[in-house]
Amino acid sequence: MNLQMTNGFINENYDEKQFLCQIERLLKNGEFRNDRTGIGTYSIFGTQLRFNLRNGNFPLLTTRKIFWRAVVEELLWFVRGSTNAEELSAKKIRIWDANSCREFLDKRGLEHYEAGDLGPIYGFQWRHFGATYKTTRDDYKNQGIDQLKYCIDLIKNDPNNRRIIMTSWNPLG
Repeated sequence: MNLQMTNGFINENYDEKQFLCQIERLLKNGEFRNDRTGIGTYSIFGTQLRFNLRNGNFPLLTTRKIFWRAVVEELLWFVRGSTNAEELSAKKIRIWDANSCREFLDKRGLEHYEAGDLGPIYGFQWRHFGATYKTTRDDYKNQGIDQLKYCIDLIKNDPNNRRIIMTSWNPLG
């Protein structure tokens, strides 16, 4: 259970409450923006959530059903550095299917990608940052910077280092 003191009172499930407050703020004060899906989004600049992961706490929402197996499988898929959505689809996790189907790729000028190839997304950036991306089937071993390994090594050997940062964003990717 995640307890936190708020104004002198114990607040159970503080992590979820801060998330729900942020959603409420977004709905009340957010700026509507059109997007590529045609559905649109609401946006607020610079918000963030902070979670205390000590003592076995984990910020899992309880106000909505979470497909926990998919969360774990996707995270492990990122950790492997995979860019192949078919690996998740084979496990009945289809969250990336729409972003890797032939129609989607063709509309974005990615005709050279096979269906299922997501390009240099998150896991690729974690494990091969800076490597030249070709296809989901290529071997990228020892190419680019393995940010995840680097960060784990720093946490183990120099935990007070202020440069323990991993990014999934590559403007060239």
